[in-house]
Amino acid sequence: MFRNRDDAARQLAEMLKGRELHDCLVLAIPRGGVVTGAVLARELGAELDVVLSRKLRAPGQPELAVGAVSEDGYIYLNHHAREVSGVTVEYLARERRHQLAEIARRQKLFRAVRPPAPVAGRSVIVTDDGIATGSTMIAALQVIMAQDPREVIVAVPVASPDRLAEVRCWCDDAVCLLTPQRFWAVGQFYADFRQVEDEEVVELLRAFAPASQAKEAAPQV
Repeated sequence: MFRNRDDAARQLAEMLKGRELHDCLVLAIPRGGVVTGAVLARELGAELDVVLSRKLRAPGQPELAVGAVSEDGYIYLNHHAREVSGVTVEYLARERRHQLAEIARRQKLFRAVRPPAPVAGRSVIVTDDGIATGSTMIAALQVIMAQDPREVIVAVPVASPDRLAEVRCWCDDAVCLLTPQRFWAVGQFYADFRQVEDEEVVELLRAFAPASQAKEAAPQV
């Protein structure tokens, strides 16, 4: 059990210290992952940015992910997606449009304070506060791998063992503190798993943005 995201990220950073990293960049999946990413970036002396992906919700079960969509529109479907009632081509198209609209909203908000960091040739650490289905992480990895990084390391505090095994197929390495067999949700492993709001993400990105690039955040959140 972690006290909160900061506690988990500090422990995670200890596992990464001592690695030979080239011009390290931490890419965090909003919103909770940005809190984790900020601690990693601070502890490792790395640059911080975001990579945007959103889960595709099951019909009538918004907490259940059947897959995810990345900021470039790529869809990754979980192995069980076609078995979920109501998941049709038409449903997935509607859900994709809905999530891409939210990604566009977040891009406008977050990029006002943090233009995209270059990825090519760098050691990239991709993080979130945990991995349940792995869909948002895999969708994000698709975007990152297409930008020719030197290496991609997934680093998370906790993950479902079987889904972490799947994520490993999409990156160079994966570092995880906890892989419990009895896994229901990421939040069960945190004493404090409060919701992270857009405003906090904006402030963290502003704090890490290069001075020459930082801008005022858009007023509308």
